Amino acid sequence: MPLILLTNDDGIQAEGLGQLEACLRGLADLLIVAPDRERSAVSHGLTIHSPLELRTIDQVHYTLNGTPADCVIFTLTHLTAVPPDLVISGINHGANLGDDLMYSGTVAAAREASRHGIPALAVSQTIKEGAERFVEAAKFVRSLAEEILAKKSFSGICLNINVPAGKPRGVKITRQGCSFHFPEFSSAGNKTGADRSPYRVDHARKSQIAPDFHALIDQYISVTPLQRDQTDYLTVRSLAEEIPGIFRVRRNPRMGLNPREN
Repeated sequence: MPLILLTNDDGIQAEGLGQLEACLRGLADLLIVAPDRERSAVSHGLTIHSPLELRTIDQVHYTLNGTPADCVIFTLTHLTAVPPDLVISGINHGANLGDDLMYSGTVAAAREASRHGIPALAVSQTIKEGAERFVEAAKFVRSLAEEILAKKSFSGICLNINVPAGKPRGVKITRQGCSFHFPEFSSAGNKTGADRSPYRVDHARKSQIAPDFHALIDQYISVTPLQRDQTDYLTVRSLAEEIPGIFRVRRNPRMGLNPREN
């Protein structure tokens, strides 16, 4: 049977991870390697200043005192003889949309797997009181995972999936929006001395609504393909044309204009 690695940034005990595992049983062999505690908003951070410690729960469940990206790297280098056929990160407790992708540990784990040529899904769901939690997200992920495993032609893809609370109306392929919101820092209380005040991140302040968020508003599942190459190709051309005295370029048939060092 194929092998699926499950991880998250909410920790090994998270409800979303448990629901995903239960729904995927029978589709593939499962390996669950997750942080030992919540690691939300750690982005693609790696643990480099302290030792990583793996704790074995049973033959398929492990925890690591590191980040979601650590969990993927550790699995590939220490726990599996061959890479998993698919990596799924989630189900995150809350959506990951727009600029959230820069901060999300859920998305970072999927990106890390994709970087190693493994198809990966980052799965998040909005949370609504009274709604049946994570069931619809898990059902959709199972159907998508079944197709990916069957076709074997999606090496290295990375899909950011966001599921609305309640019953989805369908699925939309979306693009990542920008400027959905950004974190703000506010005083957390009394000063700690020497003009130092403790601060905390408040709920993010919304600006414009991102395209991927529109899908959730309309009660659709949002699927956004992400790419590893973050080069801004429009700016490549602009720099070469607007400041030719600084940037020398050469033609590259695969990307057009390509700056190089003087």
